[in-house]
Amino acid sequence: MPISFLGLFTKPLPVGAKAPDFRLPDESGEMVVLSDLRGQPVLLVFYPGDDTYGCTKQFCEIRDSWSSLSAAGITVFGVNPQSAESHRKFREKYDFPFRILVDPGQRVARLYQASGIIVKRTVVLIGRNGDILLSQRGKPTTETMLRALASDAG
Repeated sequence: MPISFLGLFTKPLPVGAKAPDFRLPDESGEMVVLSDLRGQPVLLVFYPGDDTYGCTKQFCEIRDSWSSLSAAGITVFGVNPQSAESHRKFREKYDFPFRILVDPGQRVARLYQASGIIVKRTVVLIGRNGDILLSQRGKPTTETMLRALASDAG
């Protein structure tokens, strides 16, 4: 069977789409259900790997912008298929103020069109009513995320 490279070029879910609900454990085993967070903005950061250069840099930028994000009421989660133990060590090593969700088999990454050979670095900001306000590959700035949140009438 030939290898398909089509998946490399897929786009994340579009702005305005309803965010798919999910239930995943965090690094301590506590379950997170997206629909339980309705009424508050949620930022999902899908990323390729714990303690890798680009992912560490991105998460440290989020940590360093924490006062702005938390003042806006945004709940942040990293999402990656690695183990809870790996996530716990990564979080503790860099003192991240947000939780990291374990996504076995990239099940949730697939729902958000962030799956692949490795997880595609994808940032999704979900508004108070469950609509996607920002869905972007790479590392959008804190200012970009806050501008998207400002558009949320929810």
